[in-house]
Amino acid sequence: MADGNQTLMAKAEARFVDKQKKTAERNRATAEYVSEARAREIKTAKLRELRLAKEEADRIAAAQNPPPAKKRAAKKA
Repeated sequence: MADGNQTLMAKAEARFVDKQKKTAERNRATAEYVSEARAREIKTAKLRELRLAKEEADRIAAAQNPPPAKKRAAKKA
């Protein structure tokens, strides 16, 4: 009987340790995923800010220096 209890305890302990390892791995993977997602959000926001600033600068430059009017070609007889 005592050997049976020891065996059951050892198996239970092994299952518990295995569950702890899997939980730790899952938490590590989740933290990595969240970290990568946050980094992607930051990079996207920075790129959006740069794009909007460039578009605004281009718009201002176009307003200050309008393109020359196109000359129409004379009609041939």
